[in-house]
Amino acid sequence: MSTNKMWGGRFEGGPAKIMEEFTPSIGFDQRLAGEDLNGSRAHAKMLAIQGIITRVDLDAILKGLSTIEAEIREGTFEFKRALEDIHLNIESRLAELAGPAAGRLHTARSRNDQVATDFRLWVRAACTRADESLILLQQALLQQATANVTTIMPGFTHMQSAQPVTFAHYCLAYIEMFGRDRTRFADTAKRLNECPLGSAALAGTPYFIDREYTARQLGFARPMRNSLDGVSSRDFALEYLAAATIAATHLSKLAGELVQWCSPGFGFVKLSDAFTTGSSIMPQKRNPDAAELIRGKTGRVLGDFVALATVVKGLVLAYGTDLQEDKERVFDAADALEPSLKVMAGMFADLTVNTARMRALANAGYPTATDLADWLVQNLNMPFRDAHHVTGSIVKRAEELGVDLDHLPLEEMQKIEPAITADVMKVLSVEASVAARMSYGGTAPDRVREQIFFWKEKLK
Repeated sequence: MSTNKMWGGRFEGGPAKIMEEFTPSIGFDQRLAGEDLNGSRAHAKMLAIQGIITRVDLDAILKGLSTIEAEIREGTFEFKRALEDIHLNIESRLAELAGPAAGRLHTARSRNDQVATDFRLWVRAACTRADESLILLQQALLQQATANVTTIMPGFTHMQSAQPVTFAHYCLAYIEMFGRDRTRFADTAKRLNECPLGSAALAGTPYFIDREYTARQLGFARPMRNSLDGVSSRDFALEYLAAATIAATHLSKLAGELVQWCSPGFGFVKLSDAFTTGSSIMPQKRNPDAAELIRGKTGRVLGDFVALATVVKGLVLAYGTDLQEDKERVFDAADALEPSLKVMAGMFADLTVNTARMRALANAGYPTATDLADWLVQNLNMPFRDAHHVTGSIVKRAEELGVDLDHLPLEEMQKIEPAITADVMKVLSVEASVAARMSYGGTAPDRVREQIFFWKEKLK
């Protein structure tokens, strides 16, 4: 068994056969090829500027890297498992293309700072992709909000009818949630935007390198200040996974509600053919598979966060091969989150709202009881707890008669509280209830229109 030549002369024999199967990461870290090539270009240019390699060597290296990039793009590059990872695969092919000059590229760097740099570049781009997809979803929600400013639906607490709201108000609630998700990805991208390249294995390098230059070349704000931290920190990956987990939970909430709402029991919305499937045995079925899959993928994203947190929690400085486990977790979470965001945006954009059904169920469960209590407080100067008790008695009487509050005869109310006047009827309809919620952030159509205008401007 031959020694891996990339390791140098320390080893006389090769790894055990099972190690050849156990340790390679090329099966997944080949996704870092673009980042690795860009990092090598920046490093090579810096070495030439600093006089560490010649201009002739630089030209040979850059030409070879461009050839490798084209081969990867065209699908002709051979990823070799025996070479373990993306870094050694590229370095080996570069040696074939550029000759001895390729061996100078690894001057003043290690695979430790190389992979840390590549991974930060990849996660930074993943934050941008997540933000773009979140914008699409916010726009889809805003489209439905704009069309449903006066569409009344039941608002729930404990899954019981609570107070009426508008569907636009509901959509805006998710726009706010996904807006916060965007800030979390933005914060992650801002904090990770420091360059580890030049940290070398763990202690820095004796070569007179220019880390500010390589940082700028790769779009980082600055080099990382500590070489030990540079090669070992993965909190940026944990931050990405945390942001992804929270975004996925928001998606899961929305998906779960769509699953309920498109069922016959609710009938609030109809999902289009593009995002539903049929049954192999029941021809009447329209299954919300897309929403259910989105809801299910949340567990994967959360699992990825927990898995990586468990990996890094006990690691000592600086680098350990345990960190090879970081990339699969982040890749998996991104692969679950990014399409989920896009599918949800498409599904929500073209769903059909059943406004009549929403309005009919908005009246169920005496949702204007709080309005009645508030009227007693405001018009009869009654303490709220007393008003709460009186209202409960009135609701009970309405239940006995099988009518809604706005159809309960005034004389029935007056049997419970004689001071009630006919003016109370003005607040007992769901339309009146919604219109009365004029506090900032409330569901009143005028307030909702203000928030729609705000988000239209923000999402331009």
